[in-house]
Amino acid sequence: MGKMLNCVKLGKEAEGMDRAPFPGEKGQRILESVSKEGWQQWMQHQTMLINENRLSVIEPKAREFLEAEMEKFLFGGGSDAPEGYVPPSS
Repeated sequence: MGKMLNCVKLGKEAEGMDRAPFPGEKGQRILESVSKEGWQQWMQHQTMLINENRLSVIEPKAREFLEAEMEKFLFGGGSDAPEGYVPPSS
């Protein structure tokens, strides 16, 4: 089990990641304050955003959008699903 930290996303103590999931200062901030579980939640949300908005991650505008949504999802009030999004039924 890795180091424990107080995850800003989950609002509780949880296992931290082994390395920064994002480059630079932002990646270091995520490493120090977001747990593996919190990051996994973002990855699922990001996949939904990419698919629902038909984003191409090679486009700078798409990357800027995703980075802004990541900031909101992890450190702000959360990132909204696209209008009209219906989650898949299990």
